[in-house]
Amino acid sequence: AAAASSASSVHDFTVKDASGKDVDLSTYKGKVLLIVNVASQCGLTNSNYTELAQLYEKYKDQGFEILAFPCNQFGGQEPGTNEEIVQFACTRFKAEYPIFDKVDVNGDNVAPVYKFLKSSKGSLFGDNIKWNFSKFLVDKEGHVVDRYAPTTSPLSIEVSPDSAICAPFDDQTSFPDLVVLTPWIFAEGYQEAARELL
Repeated sequence: AAAASSASSVHDFTVKDASGKDVDLSTYKGKVLLIVNVASQCGLTNSNYTELAQLYEKYKDQGFEILAFPCNQFGGQEPGTNEEIVQFACTRFKAEYPIFDKVDVNGDNVAPVYKFLKSSKGSLFGDNIKWNFSKFLVDKEGHVVDRYAPTTSPLSIEVSPDSAICAPFDDQTSFPDLVVLTPWIFAEGYQEAARELL
């Protein structure tokens, strides 16, 4: 597994699945990813899990994948074992996307992939994840394209895997490298400045 400081993309990391087996995230090269920290006992659980399943069903055959990482750091709202978490998500919400090992997303024991995600896309109020169901959109090359608040509806994230993305240029970026994703936000009254507000 790469250190967050030396990684250039999500694909540089290895994580553990719910059964404790290593998963090399480079296996997701060529797919658009939505990475979400999930919880089973949150006020946002029903709406997010329901809409994540709908979003996945809509785009799963178009090179889209959701990666769910359980986390118990916010109100102790994910206390179960990995087996219980997977059973809950798959039985109650028909989750067909991968659910990984429980992780810390903030603090001294933050999972390296989350350290990388946060350093790639901070928020107006700092890099730390604010609550359950924060979302990171990642393009086919493993680069973080956007970050969404816990309260952002998954269905407001319009994934278009074959479209070009708009991104700032830098010394390492040329136009042909900007590939594969256009996130459109349709939430009524949505304001950039409020992206990480609960």
